[in-house]
Amino acid sequence: MRVKRMSGVLCPVITPFREDLSPDAALLGAQCRWLLAQGVGLAVFGTNSEANSLSVDEKTTLLHALVEQGIDVRRMMPGTGCCALSDTVALTRTAVTLDCAGVLMLPPFYYKTVSDEGLFAYFSEVIQRVADSRLSIYLYHIPPVAQVGLSPELIERLVKTYPDTIAGIKDSSGDWSYAQALLNREWDNFRVFVGSETLLLQNMRAGGAGCISAMANVNPAAINALFELWQAKDAADAQQSLTDLRAIVQRQPMIPALKSIVAQFSNRPEWRRVRPPLAELNAAQRESLLDALQQTGFDMPGLPAA
Repeated sequence: MRVKRMSGVLCPVITPFREDLSPDAALLGAQCRWLLAQGVGLAVFGTNSEANSLSVDEKTTLLHALVEQGIDVRRMMPGTGCCALSDTVALTRTAVTLDCAGVLMLPPFYYKTVSDEGLFAYFSEVIQRVADSRLSIYLYHIPPVAQVGLSPELIERLVKTYPDTIAGIKDSSGDWSYAQALLNREWDNFRVFVGSETLLLQNMRAGGAGCISAMANVNPAAINALFELWQAKDAADAQQSLTDLRAIVQRQPMIPALKSIVAQFSNRPEWRRVRPPLAELNAAQRESLLDALQQTGFDMPGLPAA
């Protein structure tokens, strides 16, 4: 069965935590509904979701909870890549069973200087053990964080061996030449997403599929507007506005900054919670961030509020 491949803007949805630091499924569901209404898809359990601070059981429970809340699985690409092969298989199998449109899969990221042969064996084992024609894998290339990258040669081998399963990639390397090299390959319907909206216009002009961006947590409608209207005369100006806003947020650590913004505009201070070893922004950091955003006229209309 050939699965329809994804495109557009997807959000690595930040994860809300209760006072005891357990995930808040109801608040996550409300946030996901708002994001979908802004036109973006859901890459839950991404880097900015604090995915690697969540257990497989917690992620499985959250996935089921989102489905029970009516979140559209056809617009969902959960992150399922773990260090342990068995964890990746279990989480990926759950996502496929729930009919998610795809999964975003990190390589195993603890052991360094691993070979392409070892990585190929890893992804092959996952595909063979899940053994479901609905499986659609979007590889996750983020060497600045994972320290384990995916070479174009490895990707080509995976695409040729599993053409119906290896659907695309999220490139969070920050190196446009890497994304360009993938776009230049003649791979059937292989989707290239950039990991920042700062490269969205460049990616679309080169034949890319969109972006999967942290800033979609707080600026989803504007990012999606550029995806939809990238051929418009004012697209470059729209791109610059997105880039400028991201620069403001990036003055602070990204995950707690995003959570502070959502907390402010939803009037829900519980959104500020992060799991250790991450730490919330302190009062001075929050004030600096929010003052800078206020000067731009930034807003989050329709955000679920307390």
